[in-house]
Amino acid sequence: MSIDAPTRDRIAATLMEIACRAGEILRRHHGGDCPHVLKPDGSPSSQADAESEAFIIAELGRRWPDIPVIAEESSYDHPPAPLFFLVDPLDGTRDFLAGNPEYSVNIGLVAGDRPIAAALAAPGLGRVWGAGARAFEATVAAGRVGGTVPIGVRPRPARGLVALKSSRHGDVETEACLGALRVGATRSAASALKFCLIAAGEADIYVRCGPTMEWDTAAGDHILTVAGGCVVAPAGRPMTYGHYTRNYRNGPFAALGHASYATELVLPERSPRTPERAPPRDASPV
Repeated sequence: MSIDAPTRDRIAATLMEIACRAGEILRRHHGGDCPHVLKPDGSPSSQADAESEAFIIAELGRRWPDIPVIAEESSYDHPPAPLFFLVDPLDGTRDFLAGNPEYSVNIGLVAGDRPIAAALAAPGLGRVWGAGARAFEATVAAGRVGGTVPIGVRPRPARGLVALKSSRHGDVETEACLGALRVGATRSAASALKFCLIAAGEADIYVRCGPTMEWDTAAGDHILTVAGGCVVAPAGRPMTYGHYTRNYRNGPFAALGHASYATELVLPERSPRTPERAPPRDASPV
């Protein structure tokens, strides 16, 4: 399905507004005793997740009633369509519940198997990113989006790459991948915020070999790609979305500030785990 560049930019701007308003819902719960339960995979789901998702789904339905929504909490087992939304209403729930401000709201519009418009809001940091045909960033105050500025990845730094790592998830395979690169510094960050830090030229690479879900990555993938970077699967293949038969699970991937970095790392070649149709809902926040 073809949607022209100006329309994609307008969609992205609207998604930024929705994400920021959902972020205000999250901010009201952040730092308090937010009720939550553990899902079958051991990851938490909170009242904040549920309220944010209900708001996002209602807003998307009001504006685009014919486009289905695949969302982490309530519609994670729905099949995709030629055009569909992927929504994570609160990425980084564990960090959110622990008081960490680096949580995010992720909304991506997917056409076929690739996102074409996206927004990612970091309410606790007062920042939001979006991309349609262009990539841009804005400030957020009281759920309102400020003036947007264009963003782009940075050239390869002379003193070595800045690698981002998950604040809660690490593994031997990821360390081995990073060991093949000339990394000058590492920085921990939570949630899908890492994609946007690379897109904004504040870091260079993020490798994740552990399990994630498509709603964790679609928005950040598109923003980074439009900003001049890329997100690759093993053997340098592009990430693709809408994999209903594997419960929307991702395999290993690397988010890169420059495509040339892909030639220097070897991601483990394996298919995402495909459990029974019982709800996977979340693997772990990115």
